[in-house]
Amino acid sequence: MAKGMLYVETRPASHEQEDAYHAWYEGHVQEMLAIDGFVAARRFAPVDDDGPFVAVYEIDSDDIESARARLAEAVQAGKVTNSPTVQSDPPPVVRVLREIAAY
Repeated sequence: MAKGMLYVETRPASHEQEDAYHAWYEGHVQEMLAIDGFVAARRFAPVDDDGPFVAVYEIDSDDIESARARLAEAVQAGKVTNSPTVQSDPPPVVRVLREIAAY
């Protein structure tokens, strides 16, 4: 199985929406983990409260590109929701990475 990760940096749309942002994210993580190949997730907060929140989704799939395609299909079908509580300007940073070594 190929291993990889989906790395996502987001921020709440406003300070007033931070609680709603975190509440939405709890459900969003479950939507993501329902996609075949997405097997685990972790969320991180900036230590100094000055920076984005980060979500890391572990991908375990025969083909990382296929997992990315399944994610796109789920988004298109409305199975993965977005929220107005997520800042859109600037937009979230999203990267798909493949594992090249584990120690």
